[in-house]
Amino acid sequence: MKVSVVTPNYNGVKFLKKYFDSLNRDSECIGEVIIVDNGSDDSSLDYIQNNSFNFPVVIIKNSENLGFAKAVNQGILKARHEYIFSLNNDTEIKEGSIKAMLDLINDEDVFSVQAKMLKADNKSLIDDAGDQYNLLAWTKKTGENQNSNKYSEVFEIFSSCAGAALYKKSVLNELGLFDEKYFAYMEDVDLAVRSQINGYKNLLCPEAIVYHIGSATSGSRHNDFKVKIAARNNVWTVYKNLPIPLKILNFIFLFFGFAIKYIFFLKKGFGSVYLSGIKEGLSSRSQLQKVNFKKSNLKNYFRLEYKLIVNTLNFLRK
Repeated sequence: MKVSVVTPNYNGVKFLKKYFDSLNRDSECIGEVIIVDNGSDDSSLDYIQNNSFNFPVVIIKNSENLGFAKAVNQGILKARHEYIFSLNNDTEIKEGSIKAMLDLINDEDVFSVQAKMLKADNKSLIDDAGDQYNLLAWTKKTGENQNSNKYSEVFEIFSSCAGAALYKKSVLNELGLFDEKYFAYMEDVDLAVRSQINGYKNLLCPEAIVYHIGSATSGSRHNDFKVKIAARNNVWTVYKNLPIPLKILNFIFLFFGFAIKYIFFLKKGFGSVYLSGIKEGLSSRSQLQKVNFKKSNLKNYFRLEYKLIVNTLNFLRK
């Protein structure tokens, strides 16, 4: 089995040597690497075109930054293989990781498999061992800043982080690709919710290791762009995926979740930016394609609600 590696790039030349060197060492299962360049004005494309690799490299050139979601979708549509490895450009992958992920994704009810992401500047610490999502509409990186030896067994996660995740192209075609209106942030959680509504699950593969720099393209952990876009996309994720009964059932939790986030960002100096993102999410929600409710998925909605409850309780205990 071969994978199509899909990587968006925006002025990432400083990361590309380590990125390609690590893929060269793990090229046994790579059928192609698709670089979707979002209008870079550095020497990224020169670097790729002037070097040789152990696999074919396909370049898709965009004249401007179309965002993560659109870029990955362009790569998926171009891909020749069933398995899509969505991988950030600010990463290094440990040899043998792709095969480990392929071995795990074979079950028919598995949609995606995430590698265990470690911090590139401190490889003894976890960056992300799977994203969780709860009734407060909060996402949380599993294991963030914990010892890299933790989470050493395969387990189900709510969402695979698209920075290092293997997907089945056939299931992507069934569910729909990343929502391009998101531009960036939360598009992978939105996709994970859709996958669970349709009865699929997402897994962590602890044998697959990816070293990640993090916030390499967008900058600091909190900035105006990230805060506003993430707030908007959070509203969209709730609106488009949850049927009305679940919205009503979870309303009080969602209200407090957004309110607490506002207070948090207010103290950080981003209160007005966060509110503008919420307002944009509410005012533009009619543009979204909602997930159609199907009676055949009723049991999956119950499972989804159960996971949201469990994730909320686990968060409150910590």
